[in-house]
Formats: sequence, structure tokens, C-alpha cells
Amino acid sequence: MLFEKEISQAKPVEFYYWKSGFKIIAGLDEAGRGALAGPLFVGLVIFPPDFYSPEIKDSKLLTPIKRNELFEVICSKAITYSIAKAEVEEINALGLMGALFLAMQRALSSIKEIDLLLIDGPFGIPDYRGLQKALIKGDRRSLSIAGGSILAKVSRDRYMQKLAELYPEYGFDRHKGYATKEHLEALRRFGPSPVHRKAFKCFERF
Repeated sequence: MLFEKEISQAKPVEFYYWKSGFKIIAGLDEAGRGALAGPLFVGLVIFPPDFYSPEIKDSKLLTPIKRNELFEVICSKAITYSIAKAEVEEINALGLMGALFLAMQRALSSIKEIDLLLIDGPFGIPDYRGLQKALIKGDRRSLSIAGGSILAKVSRDRYMQKLAELYPEYGFDRHKGYATKEHLEALRRFGPSPVHRKAFKCFERF
């Protein structure tokens, strides 16, 4: 029986699952779902049993400098980790959820064994054959999901920095493809680029 109740912030949910006999617990989270441009990234992390670091938390609560520092910590402390993405063309073709599940499957494809998969949000992965648990606000309840959120966010931010060099007029290095005032003004001036998610309804007006 999987735990449904909220947990104390003093202990990540993994501690309860470890005590219940689950040994290999993976956490999965995404970055870039709400952006108007660029790919969607997914990070998966498996920490050793009883590992804990109070610094590893939801990537949205951390500064860019701290996220980059923790990226290296997570990669060195994890038993294993995986980073995957869904391209803009796949987002346009499959929709956000279809592309998200595709990226998640890609992240899982390199992992040989998982006792329990924890996923941030209300939805599990369709057709996943293992045991999985979707956690609302999972990046604030699960250490491994928080770790995955950091890997996904840092990886995507670095990717958007590269896109900023290819398309400097959009300012991707500053807003990372999200719908800021600067980004929307650039879209009005220049129209969408090849890395914009043109299947989104908002692009009908550009």
C-alpha cells in the first residue's frame, strides 16, 4: 500500500518507502512544459537508501548559481541518473502530454532496475509496467524528484543558452523560452523561429 498522506518536510517521502522495503526509488520531473520555445527536458535520479541533503529541493526555489552547484552534487551522489528531452517538433506533433511521456520513457530507457518510480504531478506514465506513484507537489515532498527537477532545469537552461546564440533576437538566455513581456514583444517583431512551439494556440496571432 503506497502512502497517500502529506509528509513532514523534515523527512522526504523516500524515507517512508525505504522503511517499507523499497530499495531502488527513482524520482522523475520535467522542465520547460510551460515554455513557448525550446524542448522539454526530463531528469531522473536514484539516490542511495537513506541519502539526504536539505539543499536539494524544488529547482524553482533555488537560484541559478545554486542549481548549477547542486547539479554536480546530484550527479556525484546518485546511484544513477538520466536526462532526456522531447524536441520542439515532437511537442508540436504529440502535444505537451504526449511529448512529456515520450521524454520520460527516454529517461527510463537507460535505467535497468527500479522498485518504485515517483513522478511529480497528478499523472503516472501510461503503459509503464513497474510500480509508480504520482505525487502532487512531488518536487517538495521527494528528494529524488527534487533532484530530477534540478537536473532537468539546469540541462534545459544550458540548452536555451545555446539557442540564444542561434537566435539572439529572442533573448532565450534571459527568459528561457517562457512568455515574458520581452519574449512576446520579440515574437510580435520577428515572428516565431524554428524552435518555437507553433502548434500552441497562442501562435495563431503571430
